[in-house]
Amino acid sequence: FKVLSFILINCRRNDSVCQLCNPRLSPEEESMLEGFTVPAILKRSLKNGGDFADIFCEHVSATSVVFEDGKIEHIIAGVDAGAGVRTIANGKTAYAYTNRLTDEGLMEVAEAVSCATRGKDFEKDISLIKKTPESNSDPEQGVQEVSLEEKVALVKRANQVARSMDTRIKQVKVVYRDALRRIATANTNGEVVYDERIATLFLVQVIVAQNDLMQTGYEPRGACMGFELFQDNPPDQIAETASRRALMMLEARRAPGGKMPVVLSSDAGGTMIHEAIGHGLEADLAQTGMSVYSGRIGEQVASHLITVIDDPTLPLKRGSYGFDDEGVKAQRTTLVEKGILKGYLYDCLTAMKDGTTSTGNGRRESYHSRPLPRMSNTFIAPGQMDPEAILHATKSGLFVKKMGGGQVNTVNGDFVFEVTEGYLIEDGEVAEPVRGATLTGNGPDILISIDMVGSDLGFGIGTCGKEGQGVPVADAQPTLRIPEIVVGGEV
Repeated sequence: FKVLSFILINCRRNDSVCQLCNPRLSPEEESMLEGFTVPAILKRSLKNGGDFADIFCEHVSATSVVFEDGKIEHIIAGVDAGAGVRTIANGKTAYAYTNRLTDEGLMEVAEAVSCATRGKDFEKDISLIKKTPESNSDPEQGVQEVSLEEKVALVKRANQVARSMDTRIKQVKVVYRDALRRIATANTNGEVVYDERIATLFLVQVIVAQNDLMQTGYEPRGACMGFELFQDNPPDQIAETASRRALMMLEARRAPGGKMPVVLSSDAGGTMIHEAIGHGLEADLAQTGMSVYSGRIGEQVASHLITVIDDPTLPLKRGSYGFDDEGVKAQRTTLVEKGILKGYLYDCLTAMKDGTTSTGNGRRESYHSRPLPRMSNTFIAPGQMDPEAILHATKSGLFVKKMGGGQVNTVNGDFVFEVTEGYLIEDGEVAEPVRGATLTGNGPDILISIDMVGSDLGFGIGTCGKEGQGVPVADAQPTLRIPEIVVGGEV
């Protein structure tokens, strides 16, 4: 597909705000969208033919504070706003964007994408109907109501607490980010959607060293909420957790290597489900044969104990939203049910190709990017077993308390994951900590082999990268037992 892009370096000032996403529009002003401007822009984008067109507008107020090496590395606080126009014709996309937020500016990008579009004439009348989220998660304390000084103080406090833990702590990095994102979409189906999202993120990374050995501790917290995030997640506590993890791994012995049983704690986060199967169920990869799950609807791809769900409607989770970035209402999607593959995650384009409807997973990093099918909050559903019983039933092996990053080859399903906090299992109990462990295997093989699923559920957070775009996600799993997997470590 061909993607056109106009990059305008300087954002518009606050006195020039897009009519689509201006948060201060009155109901009377919003009704103006049903008049000339939006239908005319959409029709201009399809003047050379096509199947579908939409406009995406975004207005983001954000703050970022990074503290490293005992000083503020940067503080960024400001507004970014812009809009893009997309056309779809014969299964191909043309997309252009601008931050010249006027009728004239949007007409220019509509004209640009029309030059890349060739297809049947679009003769449908466009009559706009507004859609809004059924419920808004209003923050108890909006990030816009908190001064920059207070945000900087949180970061400095976390740095101080982390460094006070031990003299072996050599480097501390603390990051605070927040964003209030207002979006609007309008398309040739006549739908106009307004949505508002708030997100707050806080993380601490600690590096410790002793002699020639260095270890890292990392602890993030984030959600679709305002400053109330810190009511249950005090910065002091986040800093202490990261520091203790790094110090414990510094003193731990090397993990043993080889094939062994592994129990994944619910606290480990859902890295495995995200990498081992999640990406492979995004429809664009499945349609192009770039997924080990391509063409396998109705087949067994996991143990009968495994059900996999993607759900952006979960309240306050980092990957949650009311509508996706194409204006499709968020919904709960069961991808795997009792081991059987039920479907994929679709955006509008991939849904058109498969003759189905979008699952509400069309996501983009910003107005600079076209939408792609992406995960939101993805998790393995809880089972029936007591998590402690799973551990006690495992005579020896590795207990994974916290997972790190991972990589997967979606074509064949092979993966490798880092273990950032792990312990030996001895006689069904958690024993001494070990460092440097990795888990290596094949997604479908490992998922089919899982023989115990706990009744608990623990969430992790992250920013998922794909085609150069990062979007906020959450993933989760219950306590799981893998009877045998290759553990990388000391042989």
